[in-house]
Amino acid sequence: MNWGFVRKNSLATLMAVAGSLGVMSATAPAAVTFTKDIAPIVYNNCVSCHRPGEVAPFSLLDYKDVRRHAKEIADLTHSRVMPPWKPEIGFGDFKGVRRLSDQQIDLLQQWVHEGRQEGNASDLPPAPKFPDGWTLGPPDLVLTLPKAYTLRAEGTDDYRCFVLPMNLKEAKYVTAVEFRPSNPKIVHHALFFLDNMGRARDLEADSADGLPGYYGAGGPGFFPTGGLGGWAPGVTPQFLPEGVGRLVRAGSDLVVQIHFHPDGKIEHEQSTIGLYFAKETPKKLLMTLSHGTNKIDIPAGDKHYVVHTEFTLPRDVELAGIFPHAHLLCRQIKVEGTLPDGSALPLIWMKDWDWNWQGGYFYSHTLNVPKGTKVVQEFIYDNSSDNPHNPNNPPKRVRHGEQTGDEMSLVFYDILVPNPKASKAKVAAASAH
Repeated sequence: MNWGFVRKNSLATLMAVAGSLGVMSATAPAAVTFTKDIAPIVYNNCVSCHRPGEVAPFSLLDYKDVRRHAKEIADLTHSRVMPPWKPEIGFGDFKGVRRLSDQQIDLLQQWVHEGRQEGNASDLPPAPKFPDGWTLGPPDLVLTLPKAYTLRAEGTDDYRCFVLPMNLKEAKYVTAVEFRPSNPKIVHHALFFLDNMGRARDLEADSADGLPGYYGAGGPGFFPTGGLGGWAPGVTPQFLPEGVGRLVRAGSDLVVQIHFHPDGKIEHEQSTIGLYFAKETPKKLLMTLSHGTNKIDIPAGDKHYVVHTEFTLPRDVELAGIFPHAHLLCRQIKVEGTLPDGSALPLIWMKDWDWNWQGGYFYSHTLNVPKGTKVVQEFIYDNSSDNPHNPNNPPKRVRHGEQTGDEMSLVFYDILVPNPKASKAKVAAASAH
C-alpha cells in the first residue's frame, strides 16, 4: 500500500472536514484601504506641502489624487526620499521630525500591491485644516517686495538685496519668520539681515541698473546690526523655543538677500515675509554664528572629495539649532563634537544631502556645550558622472563660490545668550514690590 498517498489524502480530508466544522477557520488579514490606513499617513506627513498653493508639484488631499500618484508615493517613501527628512536617526534629537516608520512604509507598499482600495467613507479621518496662506497663522508684520524683480532667462546666478522698511518705533523681538517666494522654482535661498543705520538704503539709492534693490553677491554689502536667519527649499517655518527671541532695534530695515537661479525663461519674483513678535520680553536672545572654509577645489571625476574643518569652543555655549549648507555636488555632511572628557557629542549627520531640501534644525532640548569642546565638520562631495545632481556633463573642476554650480562648506549654529533687557526688567519688577 502507498502509505504516503494515504497519509496525504487523509490529511487533506481531515482539513476539509475540520474547516467545514469551523475548527480551523482563521480570519484573513484585512485589506489595506485609503480611508482607514493610508489617509492618516498622508494627512499627517504629506499635505503640509502637497496641497494647492504650496511648494509640492501636486496635491494629495483626496483619494483620487493619492491613487493617481500611489506608485510614485510608494517608491519615494520606500527609498526615504519622501518625506524630506535628511538627519540620521540617533545623531541629534530634533524637533519636527518628518520621518515615516517602517510600518507606515510597509502599509503604503501593501496598499499599492492590493489594488489601491478606497475603503469605507466612515473610516476617513477629517482632512487637516491649515491657516489661510500662513503656516504659523497671521503674522504680526507682513512685508512684501515693493516691486516684482525680473530675472533674465539665461546666464549665471543672480544675487539681489531688497530693502524693506519695518517702521518700528520701538525694539521688538522676533520669534518666527515665514518667507513666501511667489516663484519658488527660481529662488535658491534667501538671507535676512537687519540694518538700523540706513546703509542698505544708500546702496539701493546708488544702484545704477534701474532694477529693484541692488546687486549683492557674497553678502549684503554692509555690516549688519542683526539677522533673522534665512530660507532655503525644504525649510519649514517654526517658532523659536519659549522665552527666546531675535532682537530687532527700533528704526531697523529688513534687508533680504535672494539668490536667484535662471531656469531658461524670463521669470518674475515678488517675495513676502511674515514676522511674528514676542508678547513678552524674552529671557534669552538667539544669535547665529557660522564656520566653514573657502578652500574647496574638487577635480573633475573625483567621487569622494572630503572637506574637513574643526574649531574649539573658547567658552560655554547653549546650542539651540544647526543649519548645514552646501550645493549640488555634496553627498554627505557630518558634524560632531568631542567633549573635554573625550566623549562624543553627535550634532547632525546627513548621509544623503540634497540641496533642494535644506533646512534649519532645532534640537528638542538645547545642548549645553562646555568650553574646550572640539567640533569637527566633514563634507563629502561627488564630482563624477555617477552623481545625478552634478550640473556638468562631463564633470568639470569645481571650486568654492556663490554660484549654484560652485560649492560651499558652511554650518550655521544658533546659540542662546542671556537678554540684558530681561534681567533689567526683572530687577525693576522686584524693586517695585
